[in-house]
Amino acid sequence: MSRAYYIFSNGRIKRKENTVYLENENGEKKAIPIEDIDVIHLFGEVDLNTKLLNFLSQQNKPIHIYNYYGFYAGSFMPRDRDVSGELTVRQVEHYLDEKKRLLLARSFVEGSLFHMARNVRSYNSTAEFLGKIENEMQNIFTTRTIPELMSCEGRAKDAYYQAFNVILKDGFEIEKRERKPPSNPVNALISFGNAMIYSLVLSEIYHTQLNPTISYLHEPGEKRYSLSLDLAEIFKPLIADAIIFKLVNDNMINLGDFEKDIGYCYLNENGRKKFVQEFDKKITTTVKHRKLKRKVSYRGLVRIECYKLIKHFLEDEVYCPFKAWW
Repeated sequence: MSRAYYIFSNGRIKRKENTVYLENENGEKKAIPIEDIDVIHLFGEVDLNTKLLNFLSQQNKPIHIYNYYGFYAGSFMPRDRDVSGELTVRQVEHYLDEKKRLLLARSFVEGSLFHMARNVRSYNSTAEFLGKIENEMQNIFTTRTIPELMSCEGRAKDAYYQAFNVILKDGFEIEKRERKPPSNPVNALISFGNAMIYSLVLSEIYHTQLNPTISYLHEPGEKRYSLSLDLAEIFKPLIADAIIFKLVNDNMINLGDFEKDIGYCYLNENGRKKFVQEFDKKITTTVKHRKLKRKVSYRGLVRIECYKLIKHFLEDEVYCPFKAWW
C-alpha cells in the first residue's frame, strides 16, 4: 500500500528505472519503489531534476514543499489526468450563484465549528468557550453573505483559541492567533498543523475530478488552491489540533523543540519530526464509517468529502459536512 514520505535531510532525489532514490549529504542512499509512494513532503534542502519530475508526473505522485521554517511553500502537482468539463462548469455555477455558494461556505464553517466544539467539550473548565462556539454555530444559519459568515467563524475561533489556555499545560499559552509570523510555540504548532492539513486535502482533491482553484468560503485567487482551504477548515480541528493537544499534554514535545527569533517562533527539525510522526499515524488510523459500514482512515475521510462535493455539484446528493461521531 502506498504511503506518504517525509524528507527532512538535505541531499537529492533521483530516478533510476522504476525506483526513486533518496541520497543524503553523507552519500547514504535509500531506494523506494514508485508504487510505494503516495505523496512526497520535502522539508530539507533537496536537489531534483526534470527527469524525476517527469517520472513522478507520469505516475501521478505530487510533491509538497516546505520552507526553512517548516511552512508550506508550494506543490508540484502532476498534470490533470481525470478532467471533467461538466464538473468544472458545475463548480463555477455554484460559485457564481450567491445562494449556492453561501450554502457550501456555510457547510464548511458548520463542520469546522462542530469539531471545535467537540474538542473543547472534551476538557474541563471550558464551558464559557464552548458556549461562545455553540452560539456562533447557531448564528451561521442566519448569515446572508460570506463576510457575515466569516465574522461568525472568526468570533468562534477567538473563543476556541482562548480555550487552548485551559486545555494545554502550563508553558504553552496563546494570547491570540498570529499567523505571519507566529510569535510563540502554540501559534507555531497551529500554523505547522494547518499547513500539513492543507497539503493533505490538496493531495486528496488531486485524486478526484474537482478543480482545486474554485472555492466558496475562501475567495478564489491566483497562485493558490483555494478549495483546499475550504475543505481544510473541517479537518484542522479534528486532526491537527487533536495532535497538538496530545503532543503538548503528553509531554511528547517541549519548548526545546522550537526556535525563537525577534517576533518569530517556529518548530525546529526535531519538533517537526515529532509532529509529522503523529500526523502520519493519525491519518492512517481507521474508524468505522457509519454509512459505508466499513473502516476508513482519516485520510480516506478527506477523499470521501471530495466525492460528496462532486455529488452535490452533479445534484445527486446535497452536501453535508463531515462530523465525527466517535
